[in-house]
This record gives sequence, C-alpha cells and structure tokens, in this order.
Amino acid sequence: MGGKLFLVPTPIGNLEDMTFRAIRVLKEADVILAEDTRTSAPLLKHFGIDKKAYSHHQHNEHKATSEIIRFLKEGKNVALISDAGTPAISDPGFFLVREVLKNDLPVECLPGATAFVPALVNSGLPTDSFVFEGFLPVKKGRQTRLKKLAEEERTIILYESPHRLLKTLEEFAQFFGEERQASVSRELTKLYEETVRGTLMEIKSHFENNILKGEFVICVAGKEETKKEKRSYEKD
Repeated sequence: MGGKLFLVPTPIGNLEDMTFRAIRVLKEADVILAEDTRTSAPLLKHFGIDKKAYSHHQHNEHKATSEIIRFLKEGKNVALISDAGTPAISDPGFFLVREVLKNDLPVECLPGATAFVPALVNSGLPTDSFVFEGFLPVKKGRQTRLKKLAEEERTIILYESPHRLLKTLEEFAQFFGEERQASVSRELTKLYEETVRGTLMEIKSHFENNILKGEFVICVAGKEETKKEKRSYEKD
C-alpha cells in the first residue's frame, strides 16, 4: 500500500481557524512539506506538532517531486502546507498533485481557510457564479487579460499586493469603467481586518488616503451585474 498526499490548509491570519483534523493529519504525517519553513515553524510549534518541515516551493518543486513520489510509494504519508490558506491556490501544490495522480497515488485535500471565499461572501456581490483569477500578470499579458475580464459577466476575484493595489484599481477603472462596483478586503481574519465597498474610484480614493498594508483580495462586479444595476436605476 502506498502512502497518501494530504493538502492541509493553514490559517490566513487567525490561528483559531486551524481545524482539529488539520492538526491531527500534520501530527500523523511522516513528512511535512512547507512553502517556507521559517513561516511554518511557529505554526507547528503553536499546535504542538513536533516535526521538522521540509521546503517545497516554486523554485524546487520540480526537482523535489520525484523524491516525494518515492516516499509515497514506500508507504509514507506526506502533508503539504503553504504559508497561509489552501495549498495550490495561488501557492505551490498544483504540480505536485498532478504528478502524484499520474503515478496512481492518492491525494486528499482537507477543507479549510482560503482568502477569496470570505472576501467574496462579504463583498455584497453575486456569489452564485464567479471567476477566480489569482494574481494578474505583472507585465506580459496584463492588458490582454484586463480586456478579457472587462467582458466577464461573473463576479471577478483577484489577489493583489500592497505596492500594486492602487495601480490595479486605476487599471480596472480604465478597462471596466469608473462606476463598476467592487469590494476590497485586507488583513482577513486579523485584528485590523477591513473591507471597503463602492465604485472602483471610491475604493481607490479610500486607499490613497490610508496605509496600504497586508494582503488584498479584490472582488469586482461582472459586466452583466453592472447592466442589471443600471437598468434597475433607470427604472426607479
């Protein structure tokens, strides 16, 4: 019998969001892989998981995967964690999962924390149909992606860093229209959690006058939703 690869979500800020099952799986795993062992060490210590974590990130995952598959074939259980949230969601993990499955070995992903779900739910934008884009390309292909997203009818969800937030909101206003409704959440689950809702330009104005700190999740109304709001306004 081969071992199993477990993908284990970790808190995106509030340590109380760690599940009992996640703690058990990490304690029982033969090998723990972490995106950054310096980040994971305090987390493991906090929950009494007395095991060394090995680095597994975008720069070494191709080279390390063959050895991980060997561990699994030997019957060892391997748990993968990222710095925060669910592995493989804008974090390392996809390549490993695909290769493990190619070798007919089992993969199990635990439910748990991921930033875009609470950001979407508390945005006030439609949640019945949405598209998650992760991070936009920084340079090559960025404008092409923005033009495509401008025609998207579903709610659009993206991640952004503090130093690019204002530029991104400006570009969204340019491609989607300044009055497009949106929501920006930062520091989710943490002490200074904040969600700002309004038009793209209203949100940009808010963050121009406030400290840009933390990880940001941007939710933008789809084109169809904008049409509905306009028709409703005109009808009233």
